[in-house]
Amino acid sequence: MTRRTANSRPRRLRRTLLAVVLPVLLLLGGTTGWALDRFLIPHVEITDVAAHEAASQTASATPAAANSDDAESEASVTVETKTLGSGDDTVTYHVADVVVSDATQLRSAFAENQFGTNITQLVSEMAEDNGARLAINGDYYGFRDDGILIRNGVVYRDDPARTGLVIYRDGTMAIYDETETSADELLADGAWQTLSFGPALVDDGQIVEGIDEVEIDTNVGNHSVQGTHPRTAIGVIDENHFVFVVVDGRERGYSRGMSMTELAQLMQDLGATTAYNLDGGGSSELWFDGEVVNHPSNGGERATSDILYIG
Repeated sequence: MTRRTANSRPRRLRRTLLAVVLPVLLLLGGTTGWALDRFLIPHVEITDVAAHEAASQTASATPAAANSDDAESEASVTVETKTLGSGDDTVTYHVADVVVSDATQLRSAFAENQFGTNITQLVSEMAEDNGARLAINGDYYGFRDDGILIRNGVVYRDDPARTGLVIYRDGTMAIYDETETSADELLADGAWQTLSFGPALVDDGQIVEGIDEVEIDTNVGNHSVQGTHPRTAIGVIDENHFVFVVVDGRERGYSRGMSMTELAQLMQDLGATTAYNLDGGGSSELWFDGEVVNHPSNGGERATSDILYIG
């Protein structure tokens, strides 16, 4: 796998703005300073995630996963764009049907190859840096500092807070209550990835009730999942058979977006027995074979903190 080492001009520009503008704004003090520090200024805890994961896997004798010399055959990936309705009720969505030979081919990457809060990068950049064929935005873990976070078989965070999703090494997926377990217990049971966002959409083949009223975060206006918006979701159809969905929205006549119940129904219709909502809105993105497939609602890609990808 090839990792790019040169930083692009947009990355340098973002870092320059953070270095010059934010310290000035912090001088304003009070609530403004706190909010900037909590939600905008990067706080790096691990400077080289790739090296950290390699060391962790060596220490625990964990296989290095899908990019190793003994990796299984290449994953099968099919991407389709579909449209429902018409006029102002049009919904456009994108489905990636993914079959892997080993669940460790479904990988995660962090922005700038760093772990912490408020570290962001474009999905396309993360995908290219990690040699991905297919990528979607993740759960924007860096916006919050709680939840259970296991990525590529390595524990990064163990602060239970909400309903999570776990993807196991055996190619299965499950909804779980973070407050009833721990990262170490999940790891011992074979966890490969965990996502901490939600809500859960489909569990044991059934649409989860009350999902349009769930609150994910209770700060800075990011409160509920109500209404029709761009969406990103992941589901499992069978062992090692996953489905990624990105729904476009906020573009009149092209796609209005979906409610959470509509998204759950779509995932069930696609055959998902377990499905989970990831970060949406301007973050929703599907990248495939070097191209952004969907229409991000911001008019272009939005920098986010993490991706799920197939190499």
